[in-house]
Parts: sequence; C-alpha cells; structure tokens
Amino acid sequence: MSSTDKKVSTVAFIGLGHMGAPMAANLVRAEYTVRAFDLVPAALEAGVTAGAEAAASAVEAVTGADLVISMLPAGRHVLGLYEDILGAARPGTLFVDCSTIDVADARAVHALAEGRGMRCLDAPVSGGVVGAEAGTLTFMVGGGGEEFAEALPLLDVMGKKVVHCGAAGSGQAAKICNNMILGVSMIAVSEAFVLAESLGLSHQALYDVASTASGQCWALSVNCPVPGPVPASPANRDYRPGFGAPLMAKDLGLAANAVRAGGVHAELGLRAAEMYAAYAEGRGADEDFSGIVRVLREDSGKAAE
Repeated sequence: MSSTDKKVSTVAFIGLGHMGAPMAANLVRAEYTVRAFDLVPAALEAGVTAGAEAAASAVEAVTGADLVISMLPAGRHVLGLYEDILGAARPGTLFVDCSTIDVADARAVHALAEGRGMRCLDAPVSGGVVGAEAGTLTFMVGGGGEEFAEALPLLDVMGKKVVHCGAAGSGQAAKICNNMILGVSMIAVSEAFVLAESLGLSHQALYDVASTASGQCWALSVNCPVPGPVPASPANRDYRPGFGAPLMAKDLGLAANAVRAGGVHAELGLRAAEMYAAYAEGRGADEDFSGIVRVLREDSGKAAE
C-alpha cells in the first residue's frame, strides 16, 4: 500500500494555543481521533473541552498516531519537540508542522525527521484565529507530493485553501513573503489615512475611493486600520488583536533574516521589520498589527511641532 492510500484516523496534535486549539477542534468535528498535548494545562484543557483526548506527554500523543501535527512558537521549539518524539512514532509516520518558523529551520526539521525514518511537511497557515475557528485557513505546504496528498484531507478540514508550494521549506518561504507584503501594505495604508487626516479628508471618503481603485488591498478592505469603514476590523474594537503585532514582528523578522541571507535588496521589507519590532516591544504588545496607525499618527504630530 502506498503512502497516498493510507487512511488517517488518529492524529497527534502538539500545541493548543490560540491557533492550535480551534484547528484541533475542527479535526474532532470531522470525526478524527485527536490525541493532544500542550505544556500549558489550561490549553490542554481547552483541547479536551473541544473533544480531543488528553495525552500526558508529547511522546504519549504521537505513540501509535497515524499523523502528527505541531503548532509551536518558533523553530527551536519544533526542533526540540522532534528530538523528543521522533523515536516514539511508527516508522514512516507523517509529521506536519504548521508553525511559522525560519526557512532554514524548516529544512532542518525535514532533515531531522527523514533521518529518523519519518516523513515531513512544513505547512504554515494564514488567516488568524478567526480563520482557525471557522476552518478557513490558507495552508502553504512544502514537501513531497505523496506526503501532500496524504495530508490534504486533514488540511481541507482546517482550511479553505491549500497550496503545495514545492520542496522542503517552500511553505515557510511562501508564508514569510506573503506576510512581508502584508506588513508593508498595512504601513502604507496607515500612512495614507494619516496623510488624509492632515489634508482634511475623511476616513470614509478615502476608503470609498481606494477600496474600488488602484489602492485596494487586504490591509484596507478587510483589516482597515481606522474605525468606521470596515465594521469587522480590529480598529473598531480598540485594536484587540486578530493578528497581533508581535506575530507580525516575528514574521517580518524571519523575512528580514531571509532577505539578508539571500542578498536581496528589500528596503521596504527591512524597514517594516524594524517598525513592527519597535511597535511590538511597546504599546503594540497586546494590539492588532493594524494599530501601528496610531504610532504613525503620533509621530506625525511630533514632527509637526
């Protein structure tokens, strides 16, 4: 039986944070047996409430599982986890890492798994907590074609768009490139609104023009950084995060690392990384990434003094 013919029924899910918990819950609703683990007791309890089976450890979670999904904060956490659990899995088990990590770390994870007789995909996501809860995430997947086909039914449960981007590390490459576009565009949209304010142009007027003209983009039409024009945007909830500024700072930092390593001239991407790092370390620590508009507004006021 080829790997693409395998029937996945039991899934180990490691990492039940804001993204992992609703992703695991969607798998439970699709009638997969989900054996879950998280170092944080409250997070594990949330997984159990959603119908997952609690494991006493990550090793216990992966023992006998057909497929392993991880959703962790950084590359070092994924590498450390794999060092601990690869020996407990059945030979040939497919590991799917949905964390957002450095491309080099993702390739190291693949090499580590394959060196222990396992198979691996990097499959970071876009769509935030709302997408995780609704099962409408976008998955960007790197790894082999057979492995992709095997994981696809589960990824389809958790997302609405699943793209096989190429070989090992390609999913992470797509993720950081996409989020570099998003970070730069959010700053550009925010600067435009602050400029509009200084010119006496209302938020609604600028939105009505730009949202149907060449300035249209996701940062404007879905996550508009000012209150009013898009009722569902975080700006109307005092910038409570949908996608937090620290997460944007992390992703732009990964993009900046790749830019420097590749010798790429990406002035705007590097500047956006600097701006979001500063914002996330200050008032943006608990805010949506669109809240950077307030920093730009304050800096503009200081410059005008």
